[in-house]
This record gives sequence, structure tokens and C-alpha cells, in this order.
Amino acid sequence: MEGLKRVPVREQAPKVRAANFEEVCLGYNQEEAVEEAKRCLQCKKPFCVQGCPVAIDIPGFIGKVVEGDFAAAYQILSDSSSLPAVCGRVCPQESQCEGKCIRGKKGDPVSIGKLERFVADWAKENGIKPKKADKQNGKKVAVIGSGPAGLSCAGDLAKWGYDVTIFEALHEPGGVLTYGIPEFRLPKDAVVKPEVENVKSLGVKLETDVIIGKSVTIDELFDEEGFSAVFVGSGAGLPMFMGIPGENANGVFSANEYLTRSNLMKARLDDYATPMPVSKKAVIVGGGNVAMDAARTALRLGAESHIVYRRSEAELPARAEEVHHAKEEGVIFDLLTNPVEILTDDKGWVRGIRCIRMELGEPDASGRRRPVAIEGSEFEIEADAVIMSLGTSPNPLISSTTAGLDVNKRKCIVAEAETGKTSKEGVYAGGDAVTGAATVILAMEAGRAGAKGIHEFLSK
Repeated sequence: MEGLKRVPVREQAPKVRAANFEEVCLGYNQEEAVEEAKRCLQCKKPFCVQGCPVAIDIPGFIGKVVEGDFAAAYQILSDSSSLPAVCGRVCPQESQCEGKCIRGKKGDPVSIGKLERFVADWAKENGIKPKKADKQNGKKVAVIGSGPAGLSCAGDLAKWGYDVTIFEALHEPGGVLTYGIPEFRLPKDAVVKPEVENVKSLGVKLETDVIIGKSVTIDELFDEEGFSAVFVGSGAGLPMFMGIPGENANGVFSANEYLTRSNLMKARLDDYATPMPVSKKAVIVGGGNVAMDAARTALRLGAESHIVYRRSEAELPARAEEVHHAKEEGVIFDLLTNPVEILTDDKGWVRGIRCIRMELGEPDASGRRRPVAIEGSEFEIEADAVIMSLGTSPNPLISSTTAGLDVNKRKCIVAEAETGKTSKEGVYAGGDAVTGAATVILAMEAGRAGAKGIHEFLSK
């Protein structure tokens, strides 16, 4: 029936894209976007908005797409989101806005994410910027970290007239958008850098190579630099490991290191002096989006790429789209499999990984069925690289150098979800620094909450 099926999105062919780092999804053109936008029912009670962590006026921007007024559509998007071109690419829309779409009850939900991407890309190509504040209020706010939480917080505060400075530890801004998510999912020059520039166009200043806790402390930002409030959006960059034998061998990487070297340090390019050892067969341990990113990166760097995950496909935490793309490209999935030892040669290099077969028992605290080892089922997988993708936790540098800032047992900063308020007056926090590793859009939601909390604090 007409209108039940979404307009297909063009993609690179699997065999072609598996050999390059160019963006997989090619997005909608203008005609396709308008046709897809017409599928929106313009519900009086838009459940899609309820499913969006940053509460974008989805019917509003889609209605402008139908009219062909893409500039107005962009301004509606940028009222709620500082990073629409990013969100249109990496948000898990299937479990958020599109998962709530009424169209999805009897057909395909509206492709909200692809329409968001189209509008943001159109705005970039046509020089459209988000609207600046009418006037400044003279109050200074420091934002630590230029990832999605920091950029969102800074963007909202700047729109309200605050004098905002972002401090970034690395030499390039963007946080996980720059060092974590691969080029084939999120192009840096075409998407991330323009999004950062849009935030700067609001009047936000950005200083790189500043390590809060070493270069300057939070107390010094207050006492010596004249800031009235601080938002901590420093992310979670400390990788986790299994603690199994052989984990310190040559050829074992954290996914964080592997992706940072490929993305930020350009190890995948021959003209950069930051090479990684060439792998013939890589085993990636984990089942989340980061594991998929690492597996697909290893594949593009020439390796036979294996995902090893201790549960079944139904429990994979990665987005269905990312799993689908990985399979299409040739990533091999070894499911219900758990590593017990990394095997090395006499020179200390990885030669394989010993695993044990698993079966699923009763659900655990996460709601997923608990994997149980099958006695006597151990086997080996030959490999010359192992990439651990088991999650990350915050670096304790900021909390350890800031008196009065409470953290929990996971070293995450304790902060109120609604406002980002911490135990230290004037300090707010959000994103992975508070929750541990999560999604880009949840970090953005926390950044917006932190901006609101700071605004309320400084408006007293």
C-alpha cells in the first residue's frame, strides 16, 4: 500500500565499501527527502518527540521539508540539537524517535534520522548557521571536553548569551566523534568539523591541548580565570579488560586505542607516521557499536575480522543497522563464545585466542539471559591481533584533582540527571563522565540538562 514503505536510502555496495573508508550511507537527495517527509502523519500527539532524548520538534521540521523550506527546517532542528548532522547518522533512531512513530504500526516508520541528516547537510552546503544570541549576559562558563555532551552544553549556553569556553585535552576537538567513530560512519572533514564550527559560530571559544587537572584545575578556573560555572563532559576514555592470561601481549589492543590510532592519528593512511601492525586475522571481543566499529575498521585494514561475543545475536547490544552492515561486509560472528586466554608465540606476540562455548541461562540484572560456560568445550581461534571492546570508564584525573567532587565506585562523577548538578557548587557534569560509556544522543541530552542547570544556577 502507498505510504507504508519508506523511501530507500542509497548505500555503497558491500564489497566496494569494505575496501575503503568512505561513508557507507549516501543519504537522501532533495526529491527523496520530500517524498519521505510526506509520509509523516503530523500527529497531534507526536510520540516521536517523546522518544527523542533532546526533544526535537520532529513534526515541525519534517513539515518544513514537505514545503521545501529546508532553511526553516534546519532552524527548528538547531533549536534542540547542536549536532543534527551527527545525530542523523549515529543515533539509534530505531529504538527512539522512529521506534515511537505511528507509521511503524502498519508499515515502516518515517525515516526521521535520514531526514535530519538531509536537512543538516543541506544547511552546510548552503551556508546556513544556527541563530546566535541577541545579546551577551557577561557571565563566563567553562566546558570541559568537546565531545557531544560538551558541545551540546556549550551550544545551548551560547544561545542564551553566556561567554563559553570549551577546554579539550586532545589536539583535535570532537571527542568520541573524532577519535572513536570511524570515518565510514561519521566523516570528520565533511560532518564533524563543520558541526564544531557551527557551535563556535555561536560565539563559543575552544582551546585544545588543555588537560584539566594538569594544565589547570577546576578550582583555578573559578579562582583565577573568572568562570562562574563549570560543566564536566570529559567522557569515558579509560578502557576495560577481561583480566585473562595473555592480555598484555603484543598485538592486544583496546578498541579505544585501535580506533583512536585509526581515526585521530590516521594510522590507516600511508602518509602518516603512526602505523599499526598489519593484521591478517583480528578477533574483536564484544558486541556493542564500538566492537562493530573496530571489526569493520580491521576489515578495511586488510584483516579477516571476527566478532567474539558470549551471548547470542538476539542479545547483541549494537544497533541492528551496524550488525547488518558488518555482516554484509564480511565480518564473521562467533557467538555464544567467550575468551579464556590469549595465546602468544615465543616472542610475546599474539598467535591466537582460546575460547569456551557458552549457553544462555536465566536473565541477569541487565535483563539479558546470563551466559553459562559449557564444560569441556574449549577451542582455539588463530589470530595475530585481539581487540578488546568491553566498555570504558572515566579517567579519574578530574575527580582526583577537584576537592568536594563526589564519585561513585566506578569513578563516575555523581550528578543529578535533570540538571547535571554535582556535589561541588557551580560544577555540573553529564555524559559518559557520569554514566559510563553510552550513546552520543544520551550524552547530548545530558549536555542540554547541564546547560539548563547552569542557567538556573546563574540566574538566581
